[in-house]
Amino acid sequence: MRLYLVQHGEAKPADVDPTRSLTDKGLEDVRKVAAFLKSRRLAVEAVWHSGKTRAAETAEVLSQVISSNQGVLQREGLAPNDPVATVAEYLTTFTDDLVIVGHLPYLGKLVSVLVTGSEAANIASFQMGGVVCLERDEAGAWRVRWMVTPDLLD
Repeated sequence: MRLYLVQHGEAKPADVDPTRSLTDKGLEDVRKVAAFLKSRRLAVEAVWHSGKTRAAETAEVLSQVISSNQGVLQREGLAPNDPVATVAEYLTTFTDDLVIVGHLPYLGKLVSVLVTGSEAANIASFQMGGVVCLERDEAGAWRVRWMVTPDLLD
């Protein structure tokens, strides 16, 4: 199984846009990463997002280039400060590839828990619009397979 963890693109400040939609730069960065992902011909079960506008917009852009059986789905438990244990446990039995579009610190803690068993490990340095690809082997061990950030694609 492969798990693609995506930090949403840059969002407008809350005092400018209370819904915190993507900035022009945020949208451009996500489109840049989407073009990279298109070349990888990803096929996943679903593209999950937290429901926050910036994550939903990021998920929609990515869904245009990623083949997905269930499409884009809002999921509970993916907000920035939600506990990661429920999703981490669920992923131990999930067998299909999956994209999760979310936020920090949540994504960083999820990577750490999956790979090391500890939220505090802080093993991935996310960037807005970036993707960390994890892979679970047949024994159930997770590893970081690759990572791409918008600035690498300039």
